[in-house]
Amino acid sequence: MSHQHAVIIGGSSGIGLATAADLLEKGYRVTITGRDETKLQTAAQSLAGEVATIVMDAADLDTLPETFKTIGPLDHLVLALGGGNGGGPFATVDLADLRKGFEQKTLAHFACAQACLPFLSKEGSITFVSAVSAQAALPGTAGLGAVNAAIAALAPILAVELKPIRVNCVSPGVVDTPWWDFIGEDQKVPVFAGFAARTPVGRIGRPEDIAQAIAFLIGNGFTTGHTLICDGGIRLGQ
Repeated sequence: MSHQHAVIIGGSSGIGLATAADLLEKGYRVTITGRDETKLQTAAQSLAGEVATIVMDAADLDTLPETFKTIGPLDHLVLALGGGNGGGPFATVDLADLRKGFEQKTLAHFACAQACLPFLSKEGSITFVSAVSAQAALPGTAGLGAVNAAIAALAPILAVELKPIRVNCVSPGVVDTPWWDFIGEDQKVPVFAGFAARTPVGRIGRPEDIAQAIAFLIGNGFTTGHTLICDGGIRLGQ
């Protein structure tokens, strides 16, 4: 796969960084992007293989065409953008916060996929990263579920519209990434233990678990229009 170029939007930490490591190990050439140049360079230094970096804000829609022009030809696009806006009980969800959730994640996924098309190989792929809130009926996640379900809905539509380019989506469950830093280290232990107890596999996810799912979708040329739920079964044990 050394001739194939994978671009990971949101590749400086968490699932994106783990995906970069997985693909590099498999022999891909990888470009990772992120908003923070220092964080991005630190991430690149932790990786082994042919890796490049580019600073970009996926939510800055006007700059995306020029950014992808700078990146140049690519074979696979992975959209590993996080987002936590729009959470809370339905009756009291802040609509401005929900709008920000759509803008920061759904619209950014949509716009990046659109902007990459002039440079994406016709034998290549796009992989979105949604979240299990799109599939699990968890009270308090209506906003988050709507944001992520909108992303998952793109996969089957674009798989047909953009054929033969393959388009898929991965829907992670609870994964130990920096996304959870907002609750503080002391609170993570009991929170994660609670989620693990509700998960059939008996643990929460690791970034490497999701990276393996993404790598499968990239490498399997007979899979398209699919959302791969990689959640340890947590949606089953509410």
